[in-house]
Amino acid sequence: MTSGPAPAITACHRYSSRNHGEILGITAGHSPARPALHSTERQWERVKANKGAPGVDGCSIEEFGKDLKNNLYKIWNRMSSGSYFPPPVLAVEIPKTHGGGTRILGVPTVADRIAQTVAVRRLEAKVEPIFHPDSYGYRPGRSALHAVEACRKRCWRKDWVIDLDIQKFFDSVRWDLVVKAVEANISDPWVVLYVKRWLEAPLQLPDGTLQERDRGTAHKDQRFRLCWLICSCITRSMRGWPGNSRVSRSSVTWTMR
Repeated sequence: MTSGPAPAITACHRYSSRNHGEILGITAGHSPARPALHSTERQWERVKANKGAPGVDGCSIEEFGKDLKNNLYKIWNRMSSGSYFPPPVLAVEIPKTHGGGTRILGVPTVADRIAQTVAVRRLEAKVEPIFHPDSYGYRPGRSALHAVEACRKRCWRKDWVIDLDIQKFFDSVRWDLVVKAVEANISDPWVVLYVKRWLEAPLQLPDGTLQERDRGTAHKDQRFRLCWLICSCITRSMRGWPGNSRVSRSSVTWTMR
């Protein structure tokens, strides 16, 4: 479903400045109960290094950096109090690699990318140690080239390959399953809260209308690893996960589109 044209965006924190009274259901005894201030500073450096285009607020990385201290404090303050609400994700049409039309790329704002990265680092610290050895997607120190190298070695021992492609996974995954997967792997209430809100963030289409969703995720930027971490939490519980199945290891490729 779609709604009318979105209001004009003129400032970096136009959407992140909502004032809401919902507070995290946590106590000081649960550590870490909220993201640390220095965490937003570290993640800003990562987002800055990745570059990327502005989101719905039109704020570039350069513009965000002009008032860096205040902008980072606002992100931390709102995430810490439970009053941070992700803005809509800007839908950008880009041509498909092999032709045949265009696909939609979701571009979060600079501030939201920082907030996402803060949550990614916390979730990553929990799930990284339990990843399957043959998982290479969006993991620190790993890449597709490492997966190719593993396949190259095994092709001399086995003459078969399993290529699993979960088509339109990010477009159709059920939110309740995503939340359950996160809750099963991390106990930080603030991470779970913001995962729910990021899932619910609408997509702002090229014509300015907002597209509400009831499943899937609007985030398709490859630099946003939270989606992959969540999906990995889900696939770990699948009966067919290589680490828990009877399928002998050869060249197994997991592809999520």
